[in-house]
Amino acid sequence: MRSILKFFSIAAVATTLCMSPAFAGLDDVQKKEIEELVKAYLLDNPEILRDMGASLEAKERAAEEQVRSKMLTENAAAIFKSTIDPVAGNPKGDVTVIEFMDYNCSWCKKAMNEVAGIVEADRNVRFVFKEFPIFGAGSEFAAKAAMAAARQGKYWELHQALFQHDGPVTEDVTKQLAADLGLDMVKLEADMKDTAISKAISDTQALAVAMQINGTPAFIVDDQIFPGYVPKDQILAAIAAVRASGGCKLC
Repeated sequence: MRSILKFFSIAAVATTLCMSPAFAGLDDVQKKEIEELVKAYLLDNPEILRDMGASLEAKERAAEEQVRSKMLTENAAAIFKSTIDPVAGNPKGDVTVIEFMDYNCSWCKKAMNEVAGIVEADRNVRFVFKEFPIFGAGSEFAAKAAMAAARQGKYWELHQALFQHDGPVTEDVTKQLAADLGLDMVKLEADMKDTAISKAISDTQALAVAMQINGTPAFIVDDQIFPGYVPKDQILAAIAAVRASGGCKLC
């Protein structure tokens, strides 16, 4: 869809050029001749449209990254220092990795193996999860349940079980998995109603909007943002780079 929109944007630019004030003094025949010349040139050199599209995409990406970087710096405390966001790995680790995730996100499910591998491979990393339910009611229920499970010391267990489930994560699925893990269901459901949990999810959604994180998963390693699925080795390399540069700038 984005490529199609860019194509029409480029076509609009060419049309606008022919209709600009510089051509106001030309008669209809002259304007038609220029339009035909432009059309013929683009047909003979279609790579120009490709190059224009690539240039536009690069500018959009750079602008997006600039906004994300600015918002990341301005919201560093909320991102890295939240006391309610669940944590895996070493709570006192020297480098913090953030993941925005949803239990009904197929790429998050794939990333779960990478995340578990990072936690296992690096005993000094602090992994923080931003519950970011964007795939409906089942995801929102699961996010609240997972955060409530943290109060029974079983966030990581339920987190993994939800991603290991084959099929959509619904309210019933979440309840069954929680029960299978031995969670106190009465306490779990009571804790899920705590406004602090709802607020934490709302705060995460606001952060995602501010940083133009439009999907899941998305990872943050100190001052670097990685939208989308990221292999374990790339995250481990980013962690190593933070340490090699003298430690966290923001985390």
